[in-house]
Amino acid sequence: MSFQINGKLVKKMDAESKTASFTTREFVIVTQEQYPQYVKFQLVQDRCSVIDRFNENDEVTVHFDLRGREWQGKYFTNLNAWKVDAAQASTTMAGQDLVADKDAPDPFANASENFDDLPF
Repeated sequence: MSFQINGKLVKKMDAESKTASFTTREFVIVTQEQYPQYVKFQLVQDRCSVIDRFNENDEVTVHFDLRGREWQGKYFTNLNAWKVDAAQASTTMAGQDLVADKDAPDPFANASENFDDLPF
């Protein structure tokens, strides 16, 4: 299961070698909403460098997976980032701009403003 979130890059940590063959790196973003959330992500192995091209205060879109595990009766959850883009780059999909077509007819132009028929 894959997710994405937009935010401002707050902090990039240095890469850490957990074992001789396993490296991780963490970074933190803050969301831009009424109650901003500071969210820490983890990068692993060859993905540790995807955050290098960004500076603190850059707007980014983070693509990530949820990872959970149990160890000695304790449960841990990681937000495992696998891709980081500049925030404006996330508004396109497969090279197509997601902005509405200005020449397309408005599907709600003839909608009735009478809401008496609502079932609730």
